[in-house]
Amino acid sequence: MTQKLAAQRHELILRAVRAHGTVRLPELVELLGVSAVTVRRDVTALADRGLVVRVHGGITMPRHAEPFPRGPQSVVGPAPTHPLVGMVAPSVEYYWPAVIQGVQTAVAAAGGRLVLRASSYDALEDRRKACELLDRGVQTLLVAPSTTGRAGVELLRWLGAQSVPVVLVERLPPPELPTIALDAAVTDHAIGAGLAVRHLATLGHRRIGLVTSRQSPHSDAIRAGWTTAVSSLELSFNGVPALDVPTYGSPQWARAVDQVIDECLDADVHAVLVHADREAIGVLERARERGISVPNDLAVVSYDDEVAAASDPPLTAVRPQKHGLGALAAQLALARLADPLDRPVHRVVLWPTLTVRESCGTALCPA
Repeated sequence: MTQKLAAQRHELILRAVRAHGTVRLPELVELLGVSAVTVRRDVTALADRGLVVRVHGGITMPRHAEPFPRGPQSVVGPAPTHPLVGMVAPSVEYYWPAVIQGVQTAVAAAGGRLVLRASSYDALEDRRKACELLDRGVQTLLVAPSTTGRAGVELLRWLGAQSVPVVLVERLPPPELPTIALDAAVTDHAIGAGLAVRHLATLGHRRIGLVTSRQSPHSDAIRAGWTTAVSSLELSFNGVPALDVPTYGSPQWARAVDQVIDECLDADVHAVLVHADREAIGVLERARERGISVPNDLAVVSYDDEVAAASDPPLTAVRPQKHGLGALAAQLALARLADPLDRPVHRVVLWPTLTVRESCGTALCPA
């Protein structure tokens, strides 16, 4: 009976929003004769299914279901001549400077200005920084938010309800929000990991280990790409180390890198993909201290290519196109600003590239 009543409420809500375009939450409370908590729960369920869009204080129709002719006040014109673009980046170190520079380049080319806030991989902090930018008057917003857990889902719901266009950078909505209408520009890190595995396989390696960084939001995709590539190439999983290690330089790092090397030696593994550059360089340094030659005894591919070329020996590395990704995200935001209603949702994926250097050596001689 409760489910039936919920379905009836949902139908009444949809009828109201179809009839009026935008409906305020207090109006729904009065219409349905239920509590504000129940209305918010119903609205969240409908928004998660893509049937309505939450806006401040109410709901409206999704972009793809505009039912009425637009009046003169809603005619879409060209994008602002000097757009003010906001960006919330989870960091301004290591991976993110090149992304930010790409955004800045594209915004400047459009005659606009970028206003940046740095967050800290925390959903509450992401929202606070986004609020600062909205109060600052930005006309569109680029965000690389936390997307995991309940806090991440609620943050994305909130971002999807904003009146300015929001573009996700290096993030996709989780399965809980399959129809949230947010544009996104992302790197296919799984493809990048696959490129590394395939390169090592062409050199004759049949047992290829994996080391991922415990703190990185990209580790799951890299691990998935490694798993898919190893499986599709019919390489061995049996006893091959696939380790998740703490950040380079942390108190646990020395023990972790020794574990990586020990497990490779014990499992007769002579090739490994390491995320990211700092961790890969740490593996090289520790291998050298232990008398293990790279690439003769252990071939190493790094993931990120920030400082891989400066290692000794230079690291073969997968390079996400960070500058290009930032520029693309900014272009998506500016395009949405010019056409906020009729433009379909864009989810654009860039492939990384592989740069071959000395850390993998040449093809193995057949046994």
